[in-house]
Amino acid sequence: MLGTITNTVCIIVGTIAGTLLKKGLGEKYREVLYNAMGLASLVLGANAFVANMPHSEFPVLFILSLSLGGIVGTWLDLDGRVTRFIDSRSGEGFAQGLITACLLYCIGTFSIVGPILSALKGDNTFLYTNSTLDLVTSTVFATTYGIGMIVAAPILFCWQGMFYMIAKLGSTSALLQGTLVNELSIVGGVLIVASGLSILKLKNCKTLNLLPSLLVPVLWFLIKGLL
Repeated sequence: MLGTITNTVCIIVGTIAGTLLKKGLGEKYREVLYNAMGLASLVLGANAFVANMPHSEFPVLFILSLSLGGIVGTWLDLDGRVTRFIDSRSGEGFAQGLITACLLYCIGTFSIVGPILSALKGDNTFLYTNSTLDLVTSTVFATTYGIGMIVAAPILFCWQGMFYMIAKLGSTSALLQGTLVNELSIVGGVLIVASGLSILKLKNCKTLNLLPSLLVPVLWFLIKGLL
C-alpha cells in the first residue's frame, strides 16, 4: 500500500500548497485557472476516450454504461443532492470541481493497474508516477477551489485500496489483461469531458448522475465471468 499512501499524501500536500497560493491570487487570475481546469478536463477526458476506444472489445459497452448509469443516477438525483449539500457548505461551483478532481485522480491506467501491480509484484512505479501527476494537478485545483479539495485524497485512497484488495484476493484476470481498465477509462473519459463542459458553463451535464455508469463495465465482466 506504500504507493497508494504516497499518492494520497501527494494530493494532500498539493492541495495545501495550492490553497496557500490562492491567497495571493486576484479574482481575474482565479477565473483564468477556473477556465484552465475546464479546458484541461476536456482535453484529458477526450484523450482517455480516444486512446482506449481502439482497444475496446465491446465498443458499444460505453453507450450502454452511460445510458443505464444515467437513468439510475437521475432516478436517485445524485447530482442534485450532492451538489446542494456540498455547495451549501463550500460555495457554488465547488462540487463540480471536486467531482472533476476525483475523476481525474481515479480514472486511468495508473490509478487502476498501479495498485494491482503493487499488490502482486510490489512494483509501485505506476503509483509513484501517478503521485507526481496528482501533486501538480491538486495544486492547481486548490488554487481555484481551495482547501476543500483535500476531500479527494481519502476518495482516491479508497478507490486504489479497492483494486489493491481485489488483487490480493486473486480476482485480477480481466484487470491484468487490460479489458476492464479500457472500458472504465472510456466511460471515465466521457465523464471527465462532461465535467469540463460544466466547469466552463457550456452545458450542465449533471456529471454525478452519470457516475453509476462506472459500475456497468464492472458488472458486465462479473456476469461474463460467471457464464
